[in-house]
Amino acid sequence: MTTTRHHLTHDAAVTTRTVGLVGLGNMGAAVASRLATYGTLLAYDRDEARRTAVAAKVGATACAGLPEVAAAPVVVLSLPSPKISLAVAAELAETMAPGSLVIETSTVNPSDMEQLARILNARGIRVIDAAILSGVAGMEKGTTTLLTSGDEADLADALPVLEAMTPSIKTYGRLGAGMAAKVINNAVAHAVMVVLSEVAALGASAGISLEELVDLLGDPEAGLIRPLTHRVAERVAQGDYQGGMPTDAARKDSTLALEFAQQAGVPLFAIQGAHTVYELALAGGLARQDYASIASLWEQWTGRELA
Repeated sequence: MTTTRHHLTHDAAVTTRTVGLVGLGNMGAAVASRLATYGTLLAYDRDEARRTAVAAKVGATACAGLPEVAAAPVVVLSLPSPKISLAVAAELAETMAPGSLVIETSTVNPSDMEQLARILNARGIRVIDAAILSGVAGMEKGTTTLLTSGDEADLADALPVLEAMTPSIKTYGRLGAGMAAKVINNAVAHAVMVVLSEVAALGASAGISLEELVDLLGDPEAGLIRPLTHRVAERVAQGDYQGGMPTDAARKDSTLALEFAQQAGVPLFAIQGAHTVYELALAGGLARQDYASIASLWEQWTGRELA
């Protein structure tokens, strides 16, 4: 089936200076405060008290329903779940004009963006993703970063609205990649928080204070940052695993950490799970390669090159 693409001209998107926003929770309210500086803001939340309060605070028009918001050529979504985003998109698709543009800022998966696109594109409505990297405070101050992806022309039409939210915008390519970047970032943050809690407990058992631990791990040459800046950015990116710290030495150090935790009575979850990878790496013949070579296991398992 051939899909007919409708485009608002860049000039039209700028000169109308009207944007819609659906979702006025904590993040949505912060987004509203930024979009209100762009022009006329049509804001909707199913909670009447919330939409009235936010609209009054930022100087927006409080809309009684989605059809009123759909009158805007660009509509931003800031919603609590993928299911709600899909339901809202389906309702917006009934009344938005062909060529209109939806910007998804809610945190969803790439597959959810594909579903959004199917719903909206069927009515000639375009969609891009613009994941918000930081929290509410960053959005309120305009210091956050947006992780965007989608059709180049759609991103260009959306640029004035995106820039009203923040000047820091990263673009990743095909639709859904921006959301993938956000989910990946959050996954790292949440996993690292578990690791840091584990090592804080280990440090406390040895009389190492949190201040001392932060000072240690904050060093660019220490274990928190260097795996990214050296082993991923340099070794994995080049597929260069010669020399360096051998995987069998990393496995030995991991074993020491497990023994230390057992002796100190500190439960481990993330570090315990990570140790398994080093056992698999040795079984896979990576013992004498730099331990960054564990990344090659994922290349084998997924059939995708990381470099």
